[in-house]
Amino acid sequence: MQINDTAAIVTGGASGLGGATAKALAAKGARVFAFDLAASIDQADTVDGVTYVEADVTDGAALRPAVEQASSSDVPLRTVVNCAGIGPSSRILSKKGTHDLDLFHKVVNINLVGTFNVMTLAAEAIAQTEPLENDQRGVVINTASVAAIEGQIGQIAYAASKGGVVGMTVPAARDLASHGIRVMTIAPGIIDTPMLATVSDEFRASLAAGVPFPKRLGRPDEYAQLAVDIVEHDYLNGDVIRMDGALRMAPR
Repeated sequence: MQINDTAAIVTGGASGLGGATAKALAAKGARVFAFDLAASIDQADTVDGVTYVEADVTDGAALRPAVEQASSSDVPLRTVVNCAGIGPSSRILSKKGTHDLDLFHKVVNINLVGTFNVMTLAAEAIAQTEPLENDQRGVVINTASVAAIEGQIGQIAYAASKGGVVGMTVPAARDLASHGIRVMTIAPGIIDTPMLATVSDEFRASLAAGVPFPKRLGRPDEYAQLAVDIVEHDYLNGDVIRMDGALRMAPR
C-alpha cells in the first residue's frame, strides 16, 4: 500500500516512538495527524506534514472528533499506528503493601483499552474509504512490548496491558478482514525513548549489555522504519513482530 497522498493517525505522536513514526510517515508523503495530550504537544517539534491533535485515547466521546478530523481531509485515511502508552513499575506485593488497583486500572486503560478505542474508531472511518487493489483499505499497527511475553519483576500491570495488545492481534485482523483492513503488532525491546531519559549512563549501559546483538538500545527511528515497512507490505497481517536484538528479558 502506498503512503503518499494518504492520511495517517499516530497516537503518542508528539515524542518517542510516535514522534519518530509521525515524522517517517510524513517524509513518505502522508498527511499525519499526531494524537497526544496537550502537555506533550506543547513540547513537540514542528514537522512538515504533521498536524498535532489533542486527544485522550481513553475517552471515546472526545476521541471521535479527532478521528473525524483525520478522516475528513481530502486524502483517504489508510494508516493508524498506536504508540500511546505508559509503563510505571510496581510489584504485586512489596514493603509498601499491595499493588495499587487504581494504577493497574490506569495502565490497562491507557495501553490496552486506549489501543482498542483508537483501532475501533479509526477502522470505522477506514472502512468507508474506496478500496484499493485486492479490496485493501488500510492498516492498523499496534504497539506491544517484549514484556507481553517476558514481563519483569514490577511489570505486572504493563505486561498485562501489552499482553492484551498481543492477544487482540489475530482476532482484530480476522474481524477487520472483510473491510480490507490489516492489523499488525510491533513488540519492541528496550528502546531509547524519553521514558529512559532519567536513568544514569551506567544503567543505560547495563541495559544495552543484555541485548545479544547489536549490543545497544533500539532507536525510535528503527521502530518507525519497521512501521513504514509494514504499511507498504500488503501481505503482513495478523502477526506480532519482535524488534529487540534477540533480547529475552530476565526476571529483573
